[in-house]
Amino acid sequence: MTDVGTIRPPRNQWWDVWDQFKTHRGAVIGSIVFLLICAFCFIGPFLWEYSATYIDIRSRNQGPSWAHPFGTDQLGRDIFARMMKGGQVSLAVGIAAMVLSVFLGALIGVLAGYFRRLDGPLMRLTDLFLALPLLPLLLVMSMLFRQKLSAMFGVETGMFLMIVTAIAITSWMRTARVVRGDVLALKEREYVLAARSIGTPNRRLITRHILPNVLSPVMVSATLMIATAIITESALSFLGMGFPPDFPTWGRLVSDGIDYLQQYPSRAMLPGVFISLVVLSVNYIGDGLRDALDPRIRGR
Repeated sequence: MTDVGTIRPPRNQWWDVWDQFKTHRGAVIGSIVFLLICAFCFIGPFLWEYSATYIDIRSRNQGPSWAHPFGTDQLGRDIFARMMKGGQVSLAVGIAAMVLSVFLGALIGVLAGYFRRLDGPLMRLTDLFLALPLLPLLLVMSMLFRQKLSAMFGVETGMFLMIVTAIAITSWMRTARVVRGDVLALKEREYVLAARSIGTPNRRLITRHILPNVLSPVMVSATLMIATAIITESALSFLGMGFPPDFPTWGRLVSDGIDYLQQYPSRAMLPGVFISLVVLSVNYIGDGLRDALDPRIRGR
């Protein structure tokens, strides 16, 4: 007879996911780098004495020092403080655009994969967005809506909403295609057919049986979308179509540093290095999540 005291509760599958994730060295290092950059951007301003907008003309164009580790710009503003403030904006844009893009992609992918009547129109819409040139479309949207949104919500909030929305509605297509392919396979599984045979409504089938099983590709797409959104925002700011010049982002800092590239190359290189570190770390995190959430790989 089995001793009741020796029976252990079933192990949570998320612990298995974590155990597999830990074996991916690149994903672990990427997570540490990403968390350190987030701490630098969001906690650092509370510990640093200078503000990103503080101007000291007497200290302009200084090199790295104990008072200004990254030096100062042409107006005497501390570049270290502006790097932290710019990181806040770039990361906020990346995360917000990722949430909206993944929501749109997952919604359209589920509807197209589950309802046959919607599959054709939604996939043709997806093909249409895939055929559009991304950067010119973003520039046109910025020219058309930046003034209206700035007048309605203020310059900073209006530009934030415009950039997040523009990036999201031009980046959901690949998530939709991946989710649609998974839903087409899942809706023919035995447990879905059994649930349908007992009269389970479509809404409950989707929320209880379809969506939990497409969580893996959605999470991987979410991590990769952060990197895509940060690069896109940086490109817009570099071209002067993003946030206003006095509002720092990493892309804006790169653009401002181009004029002083020969005299002070670190001004353009430092924000570029931070952008590259965030993109690399997020990509490695996505690779680790892809392996950890795949039950065929988990446990190897």
